[in-house]
Amino acid sequence: MSETYEGGCGCGLLRYRMTSRPLFVHCCHCTRCQRETGSAFAVNAMIESDRLECISGEAERVMTPSASGKGQAILRCPHCRIALWSHYAGAGEMVSFVRVGTLDQPGLLPPDIHIFTSTKLPWVRLPPDTPAVEEYYQRSKYWPPESLERRQVMLARQGG
Repeated sequence: MSETYEGGCGCGLLRYRMTSRPLFVHCCHCTRCQRETGSAFAVNAMIESDRLECISGEAERVMTPSASGKGQAILRCPHCRIALWSHYAGAGEMVSFVRVGTLDQPGLLPPDIHIFTSTKLPWVRLPPDTPAVEEYYQRSKYWPPESLERRQVMLARQGG
């Protein structure tokens, strides 16, 4: 079953579509995400970049520092500057981390896991039925089998 999700920036210039369910959805509570979003956390839907398409507009790539020291590319609307998705050094261009809050219906993609909870703000309450880890996690332990299979296909296509 194919599902699509559409979203866009604040001014409407840039619109995008995810052409399937994401691989996995993180709610990241690290201090870098807190600073970048100006909020308590960031919610990112990880999806193969070839399953993310621009419907209108063209995103501008902005390089920013990352905890790994390798940087991250954040793709933003060139007009209103809203961050729509990013690419981290670990996954490179193969995977896009779509900001769930920019979706037209963000409530359709709740977090599959809460990560870096060791630095979550003390007043944030985590739902008891969603996995939470102090730092990062083992993909094989938390990702559904279908997502693990999609990852293997993606890596094979990329020659890795």
